[in-house]
Amino acid sequence: MPQRTSSKSAPVPEGGQKSWLARLGPGLITGAADDDPGGIATYSQAGAQFGFSMLWTVLFTYPLMVGIQLISARIGRVSGRGLASNMRRHYPPWLLYGIVGLLLVANTINIATDISAMGTALKLIIGGRAQLYAVGFGIVSLLLQVFIPYRRYVRILKWLTLALLAYVATAFVIHVPWSEVLARTLAPHLSWKPEYVTTVVAVFGTTISPYLFFWQASEEVEDLRANPQAQPLIKKPDQAKASLGDIRIDTFIGMGFSNLVAFFIILITAVTLNLHGITDIQTSAQAATALRPIAGNFAFLLFGAGIIGTGLLAIPVLAGASAYAMSGAFKWKNSLEYTPLRAKGFYGIIVLSTVIGVSLGFTSINPIKALYWSAVINGVVSVPIMVVMMLMAVRPEIMGRFVLTRRLKVLGWLATLMMALAVGAMFWTMHNK
Repeated sequence: MPQRTSSKSAPVPEGGQKSWLARLGPGLITGAADDDPGGIATYSQAGAQFGFSMLWTVLFTYPLMVGIQLISARIGRVSGRGLASNMRRHYPPWLLYGIVGLLLVANTINIATDISAMGTALKLIIGGRAQLYAVGFGIVSLLLQVFIPYRRYVRILKWLTLALLAYVATAFVIHVPWSEVLARTLAPHLSWKPEYVTTVVAVFGTTISPYLFFWQASEEVEDLRANPQAQPLIKKPDQAKASLGDIRIDTFIGMGFSNLVAFFIILITAVTLNLHGITDIQTSAQAATALRPIAGNFAFLLFGAGIIGTGLLAIPVLAGASAYAMSGAFKWKNSLEYTPLRAKGFYGIIVLSTVIGVSLGFTSINPIKALYWSAVINGVVSVPIMVVMMLMAVRPEIMGRFVLTRRLKVLGWLATLMMALAVGAMFWTMHNK
């Protein structure tokens, strides 16, 4: 049997009437997964250390994030192939294997830090052993990915995005000086001190991450496969108006949701921790703990529950991005709609990444240093991936008549330039420490 059956009703034809929820999918999930426990730790550190002076970064990165994610989604929808598959067909093997190898390492470290943070968060809420909870979260994530068909699984991921609303809710159970927030967001106090630059780079690197490119492009391909009436746009250009319109709505809302949540995490920690002199926050669980005596038990519970919910969403995205990248590089069958026996290599990478991630929690590896080196690897690998994406997106043999518009070219290259500058600044601060 080639693939798993689904209880979902027949797909809506391309160009047919769709509900708003039906239009949201890869973009929404990608954006929400960006606010994983590691990202929460980065945003919490930004708010705790520099207060309102970091809120501008979320506004600045939004259009750039939208642009580069739109480009990755278009590559998948137009060509009918993920990023790694397109790289394998059009670029040298050394470039492909180098990018995929670094991506796999960074994603596995991120999985380890996320699972560890989830276990610690649950321990803070109900007591018990954090490592045992981490194992449980890893098992739940694997079961969802391996045994639930894509069309049902994606609905679970959509609902999990609601966990991020915990951070919006937290802001309304504490006192926030909104007029000052608005003023400091639009007219921030900037600094060239190494620690400030390092934090800005960390926020940029968290917001624009390589695994998000691979995931969204591959999920556009999954959505394509899930609808028997849909075809890659390079073969069926008459479907472009409806499908590209859906991608725009999905990506604008998904990235907006992601950056809104990031804004509120920085805001919460700025209002509570920074104003009370707590400026050294290294993990998301540490942020939740520090929040408790200042903002109260309810705010602490909301913040902690958000860590668990976002982790449940991010782990499958990280493992899935690795699996899609490896499968595309080595021409393996890959789809969350296939049974494990049909796509052994694909599911093998998902299992291996998650198991290694859980196992790292039982070692003496410092999770803070692991997250730091993951950010370094992500920063290094993001720039060549973005350059290759931009070059792919203007090649007619890949995109047909759907090569990038001038606006997307500008946004895409600006995002690439920003990441290149961020990586350069990161190495500058490392050298000057």
